[in-house]
Amino acid sequence: MNSFRHRHRSVFRAVLRLPAVALLITVAGCSAADGSASATVPSPDAKVTELCRSLDKVLPAKVDGERRADPEPESALTAGWGSPAIILRCGVPQPPKMVDPKVADGHDPDAVAGGVNGVDWLMEKQADGAYRFTTANREAYVEVGVPQGVDSSGVLIDLAAAVKKAIPEGIA
Repeated sequence: MNSFRHRHRSVFRAVLRLPAVALLITVAGCSAADGSASATVPSPDAKVTELCRSLDKVLPAKVDGERRADPEPESALTAGWGSPAIILRCGVPQPPKMVDPKVADGHDPDAVAGGVNGVDWLMEKQADGAYRFTTANREAYVEVGVPQGVDSSGVLIDLAAAVKKAIPEGIA
C-alpha cells in the first residue's frame, strides 16, 4: 500500500508539473518574440546589397504615421513600421506575376501594375487580405508588405522618395 501511495503521489506531482512546464515554455516563447515582427532577409548579389544598404540609410522614420520598428533578424535589407507591421524587404527576387501576361493585360484581379510618385509597383493581393507591393523598373526589387486595413497609398507615398533616391531606374 505504501508503494501505491508513493507512486500515486509521484504521478500526481508529475502531472501537476506538466502544465507549469508548458506554461513556462509558452511564456518564454512569447517574451522572446517581444511582440516584434519578423521578416525573411533576402540574399541578393553584392551590387543589389549595396543599393539596399543605401536605401536603408534614407528610409523615413515614419511611414503612414507609424514609427520605424525593424523586424527580426536585424538587417539593412529589411525595415518595418507599426504593428501590425508594414514590412519592407530589399533585394527580393522578381515576382512571377511581374512577367505574367495576364497582369500586363489587366486580366488578373489579384495583381495590378501602377505607379505612385514616380515609382512603379506591382500590387498583389494576398489570401489574408494584405497587399504586397514590389518595385518595377528599378535596379533592385523592393517589396513592401502592407497589412489588411492599412492605407497602402499612404505607405507608398511615404516610401517613394527614398526608393527614387537609393534605387536607380533600370532592370534588376
